[in-house]
Amino acid sequence: MARLVYRPIGLVVSVLGGILAGALFKQLWKRVSDKEDPPRAKESEYGWREILPAAALQGALFGLVKAAVDRSGARAFERLTGTWPGD
Repeated sequence: MARLVYRPIGLVVSVLGGILAGALFKQLWKRVSDKEDPPRAKESEYGWREILPAAALQGALFGLVKAAVDRSGARAFERLTGTWPGD
């Protein structure tokens, strides 16, 4: 039952985590690069040396933020209901 109740909450928490991760990546990229925006894979002016590290950094940061936000949401749900949503 807890899983069913947590699903919409978890979805909202995950979306907010994705938004947060995107904003953090953009700020981090500005600090490590001389460019305002990160390179995108289909932009012809960037080579592999720019595209792959940017993608790796973005993926790692997204995974870290998603795990932290999902875990925090599950803990908050447990505090409110007394039930862990993943069990």
